[in-house]
Amino acid sequence: MSEQEINRPSLKKLGIPARRAVSVSQGDLVRFEPMNEGGLPLMVVPAVPGVSLASWAEGNRDLIGGHLAKHGGLLFRGFDIPRVEEFEHVVRAISSELLEYKERSSPRHAVSGRIYTSTDYPPEHPIFLHNENSYQAAWPRRIFFYCAKAAAEGGETPIADVRRIYQRVDPAVRDRFIARKWMVMRNYGDGFGLPWQTVYQTEDKAEVEAHCRKSGIQLEWKDGGDRLRTRAVRNAVAKHPDTGDLCWFNHATFFHVSTLTESIREALLDEFAEEDLPTNTYYGDGGTIEPETLDHLRSCYHAETISFPWKEGDLLMLDNMMTAHARAPYKGERKVLVGMSHPTTWGDVPPLS
Repeated sequence: MSEQEINRPSLKKLGIPARRAVSVSQGDLVRFEPMNEGGLPLMVVPAVPGVSLASWAEGNRDLIGGHLAKHGGLLFRGFDIPRVEEFEHVVRAISSELLEYKERSSPRHAVSGRIYTSTDYPPEHPIFLHNENSYQAAWPRRIFFYCAKAAAEGGETPIADVRRIYQRVDPAVRDRFIARKWMVMRNYGDGFGLPWQTVYQTEDKAEVEAHCRKSGIQLEWKDGGDRLRTRAVRNAVAKHPDTGDLCWFNHATFFHVSTLTESIREALLDEFAEEDLPTNTYYGDGGTIEPETLDHLRSCYHAETISFPWKEGDLLMLDNMMTAHARAPYKGERKVLVGMSHPTTWGDVPPLS
């Protein structure tokens, strides 16, 4: 493949590998290969038949962590991972304990222990790029995706380096979000979206209130009943705890009503007043985020998006603070599972200055 072909923009979008091994480790058991000129994700492939990924990973955590810190994502491809049990074994070999999925924003269910479906959102709708749980007081530093079954058509998991997105965002917009932060408002019990009992995994209002107090979430029970509204103000930019890289780390674009597909957006706005939408975002002081700002932010995400077709048995490991992920619409059966690890809070994040 020529250099001109490698640099062709379509290759980055399609994820066609540029087969140039950059390193070999532990007795030539695996190879690290760039998938495209941007280096995200870095592919990890077996160099010899029969390599146990779980056994190799357990003995090479530091090596894996070093590559992850540089590239933001690793794609383990070509290993024998036929079932969810093997996927969970590999994740535990790399990261030990897995996290429970709490304060949920999308439908999903547990498959095995703390391995979940990536989402149960209808297949015809795209899911915009986001860093898992960046709207919460705590989030997973690492997130793992396993392709148990690839869709017949579509169903990719697009990714984007949010360090590069931070650099793309207009400095005036960055400074505004750093100063004002951002706020997510959520409404539950109005007949659309997840009920609060599912989001907080409890039927007890007192438990919800305790969680919100602990997590810096403003809460109100509407009309004194089971209808709930919450507001949470979060930082829009984070300095990575390990590398010091500045990351565009928020759900301000993802949760804004204007990011939804036209049909869903119009249906919601016909049904609900703005303050009663299932989710919407504002500046942290409650001010409206300008339409042109949201258009600009979406363009920054799109410009950095990398997509590649899943192969069954693939395992994608992302640094959740460095790399956002999404989901493309699809046809046919698709089964992509997720596990999360390395709990992180804003107390773990260095100050910006």
